[in-house]
Amino acid sequence: MRYLLLIILAIFIFFKPFFLEGKLPIPSDALVGMYHPWRDALSDKYPNGIPFKNFLITDPIRQQIPWKWLVMKQPASSRGEWSNGTIPLWNDYSFSGTPLLANFQSGVFYPLNLFFFLISDFKIAWSGLILLQMILGGFFMYLFLRNLSLKPLFSVFGAITWIFSGFWIAWLEWGNILHTALWLPLITFTIDKIYNNYNRYKNYIYYFVFLFSLLCSFFAGHLQTFFYLWVFAAIYWFYRRLSIKLFLALNSIFLILSSAQWYPTLQFILQSGRGMDVSNALTRNDWFLPWQHLIQFIAPDFFGNPATLNYWGVWNYGEMIGYVGIAGLILAIYAIITLFKNNREIKFFTICLAFTFLFLLPTPIAKLPFLMNIPFLATAQPTRLIFLVDFLLSILAAYGMEQLLNYSFSKRKLLMILFGCGVTLLVLWLIAITGNLLVAKNNLKLPTGVFMLTAAIMFFLMRVKSQRARGIFIIILMVISFADQLRFANKFTPFTNPEYFYPTTKTIDFLQKDKSDFRIMAVDDRIMPPNVSIVYGLKDIAGYDPLYLKSYAEKINIMEDRQQGSGFNRIITPKNYNSPVIEELRVKYILSLDDIQSPKLIKVFQEGETRVYLNKNF
Repeated sequence: MRYLLLIILAIFIFFKPFFLEGKLPIPSDALVGMYHPWRDALSDKYPNGIPFKNFLITDPIRQQIPWKWLVMKQPASSRGEWSNGTIPLWNDYSFSGTPLLANFQSGVFYPLNLFFFLISDFKIAWSGLILLQMILGGFFMYLFLRNLSLKPLFSVFGAITWIFSGFWIAWLEWGNILHTALWLPLITFTIDKIYNNYNRYKNYIYYFVFLFSLLCSFFAGHLQTFFYLWVFAAIYWFYRRLSIKLFLALNSIFLILSSAQWYPTLQFILQSGRGMDVSNALTRNDWFLPWQHLIQFIAPDFFGNPATLNYWGVWNYGEMIGYVGIAGLILAIYAIITLFKNNREIKFFTICLAFTFLFLLPTPIAKLPFLMNIPFLATAQPTRLIFLVDFLLSILAAYGMEQLLNYSFSKRKLLMILFGCGVTLLVLWLIAITGNLLVAKNNLKLPTGVFMLTAAIMFFLMRVKSQRARGIFIIILMVISFADQLRFANKFTPFTNPEYFYPTTKTIDFLQKDKSDFRIMAVDDRIMPPNVSIVYGLKDIAGYDPLYLKSYAEKINIMEDRQQGSGFNRIITPKNYNSPVIEELRVKYILSLDDIQSPKLIKVFQEGETRVYLNKNF
C-alpha cells in the first residue's frame, strides 16, 4: 500500500493547483479569453482578453463538457436527461437537433457518470472525473506490472511514467479519451489472472472484472481508442494461449451488453458525413506521425509548444506527442536490447511496439487500410496509436529500471544507448544551430540537461557495488525522471479559476429571457463556439462533432451555396443569414461582431463588440 501512496503523491504534486488553490483542470480560460461575448463582458478589466494558457485545448469546452452537461444536467426545455430519469437520446441544442446518445463521445452509459449524482456541483464533479483518470490509470498499471513479477518500486516507476506520458497529458482534460484508455492495464491484468488461476470460482470473478473493464472502456466515449485497446487485449489474450471459445463467449456477452450504445452509434455513422470529413486522409501530412516528429520522444518541444505560442511542427502538437521522459526512453531501449532474447514478456511487448510504430508512421503497410477503404479503419486517425506506444514504452521502462538494481547488468549496452542518445541530441543541436531554429535551440537545453543528469546517475550505478547505495541512486533517477515529466505536464496543462467556468454575460441573459422556441446563429467564428450554447439552454444551428448527419450537411451546403458533397471537417458554422433556410431552421437571433445591413434584420442588443440582430422573418 505504501508504494501506491507514491503514485498518489505524484498526482497530488501535479494537481496542487486544484487541491491547494481551488483551480479547476478545465480549460475555461480559453473560452473566456478567446471568444465573445465573454471577452466583451470582461473587456473593462482585460481589454485584450483574459490570458489563456493553451489555445489548443478548446475541444473539452466545445464538445465533451457540453455533451456531458446535457447528459447529466437539465437545461431549459431539454428532454431525456438522466436527471429526469429518462435516457438522453437527443441534443436539441446543436446542428438544429442531432443525436446525443448515438454520438458516442457523450458517454451516456459510462458507469463513472455516478460522480455527477454524488457531487451536485458539475464543475467539481467533472474535475473529479479528470483526477480519477490518473488515479485509476496509475493503480491499474501498478497492478499489471506487479503481476508481471516486477518489484513494487519499479512498478510505481512504470505506472507514473504511463500516467505522465505525452499521450496522457495531451488528452488529460478531454475526459473521455483517457477514461477509455485507463482500463487497458486492468484488462491485461485480468487476462493474466484468468491464465494463472485454475480455481473455477476465482476465474468467474476475473471473467466479471474483464467484462466490466471492457464495458467501462467502451462506454467511456472514444471509439477509436477503444478499438486499439480491444485489438491489443485480443492479441494479449491469444499470447497467453487462452481458450478461443472463452474469448468468443465473453465478447459475445460484451456485444449484447454494449448494444444499447453501439447500435445507435452504428446507425448514426451510416447516416453521417464522416466519410467526407476524411476522404483526403492520404494526402494529408498530419494523418500519420511524420518521421521528423520522432524527435519529440527525446525532445518534446523541439518544434515548440502551443502553451508558449511557438509551435511550428506539423498540425496538432497533441496528436504528435508521445514523450515518456528521457530516462523512460533510455530504460525502455535498454530493456529491449538486454532482455529481448531471454525474456518472453519483453519479446512480446517489443514486437507489439514495432508493429504499432509500423502503423503509426506513414509506411506503405500503414496506408493499406485507407487504400482498401476498410470500414472504420479508413476513418481512424493513426496518430492515436501513440496511446499504445506510451503504454508499451512505460512497461519496458519499468523492466529496464529493475535491471539497474543488479550490479551485473550490461554496462556496455547501457553505454551504447547513452552514446546513441547523446549523439542524437548533438545532431539536433547542429540542426537547430545551422538552421537558425531559435525555438528548437531554446527547447533543447532542458532535454540536454536532463540527459546529462540521467547519464551521470547511470555512470554512478555502473561503479557502485553496494545494494543500498544502488537503491539510493535508482530512487534519485526516478525522481529526476518524474521531475522531467512533471515539467512537461505543467507546461501544457491549464488549471483555471472557477469563475471562468461558462460564466453568464448580458448577451446571454438577453437571449435566455426570450422563452419562445428559437435558434441562434453566429456569423463570426469568434462568437459563441459550437455546442457551448448547450450549457446555457440556447439552441444553435451550428455544431462541432466528428459525427454529424449527412442530410443536415447537405441542407447547409444549399444554405451556404456550396458544392454538394463538400465536407465540413467536423464543424458546421453557417454564415449566410440572407438564405431563406434560416427561417426553416427557426433562426430568430443572429450574432455578429460587425454591423449588418439587411432588410430582414434589426439590431436589438449590443454588448461590447457583440451585436444581436433579430430576424424579422422568424
